[in-house]
Amino acid sequence: MPAAPIGAGIRFNILKLIYDKSYATLPVHYGMPAIDLNCDMGESFGNYTMGQDEAVMPYITSANIAGGFHAGDPHVMRETVELAAKHDVGVGVHPGLPDKMGFGRRTMDATPEEVRDYVIYQLGAILGFAKQHGVTVQHVKPHGAMYSMLSESEEHARAVMEAVLEVDPSLIYLATDMNIYDVAQEFDKLNAIFEGYVDLDYNADRTLIVEKQKESKDPDLVADRVVDIAKHSQIEAVDGTTLDLPAKSICIHGDGPNALELLETIHERLDQEGIEVQRLAEFV
Repeated sequence: MPAAPIGAGIRFNILKLIYDKSYATLPVHYGMPAIDLNCDMGESFGNYTMGQDEAVMPYITSANIAGGFHAGDPHVMRETVELAAKHDVGVGVHPGLPDKMGFGRRTMDATPEEVRDYVIYQLGAILGFAKQHGVTVQHVKPHGAMYSMLSESEEHARAVMEAVLEVDPSLIYLATDMNIYDVAQEFDKLNAIFEGYVDLDYNADRTLIVEKQKESKDPDLVADRVVDIAKHSQIEAVDGTTLDLPAKSICIHGDGPNALELLETIHERLDQEGIEVQRLAEFV
């Protein structure tokens, strides 16, 4: 057997050291694809029920809980945080504009400072209920017209992100589109994770096609999209274009007509594909 070249052992040890140090900083589950499943929750109010929170909660890993402006009330917030704690689901705040009648989906003339205060106010409410139930608040995900405002105005987006850092730098900002995600990259200390959608369609420019009325979705198609995002960071647009989508979290709308069927099918496919489901906090 020929002798190893001089220095081969040294090179091997150096490479091994680089390898070991690199992998030591990676998550425990490195090597296995993983994805977070999130859902907007706590959007009932008084005698009005929205969504299927109790049925959906066992299937998700992160809950975006309404902060009382676009939906929700103090009792619903408490019940939803308690339900998330029971199922070991990450708690997040889903702040919206103060517009219950329009479900936070109508545009509003608000300054960056006003929007910042709306977010801090609602975050404070969820923080209180989280403390009551012995859990931490994991993330922030703006809702509806507020999200659209942040996507269209970098100034508004920065104001909200600065507020998140000021209240708790460990909070994760869940970015719903690339405009917001790009702004988030300006903040070195902000933990930002991009979010993808599988029960809505994408245009070729990566904007979402929002339905006026929710319809049942094909469970197999939705599950295929989850696998494509988790394994390949891509999704197909309505025109057939393959889009890069660097999402580590996927939103499932719990108020969809067949939301439970979608979630059951997604979990079956993830098991088959060897894809782990984990909370947002495990990605940062």
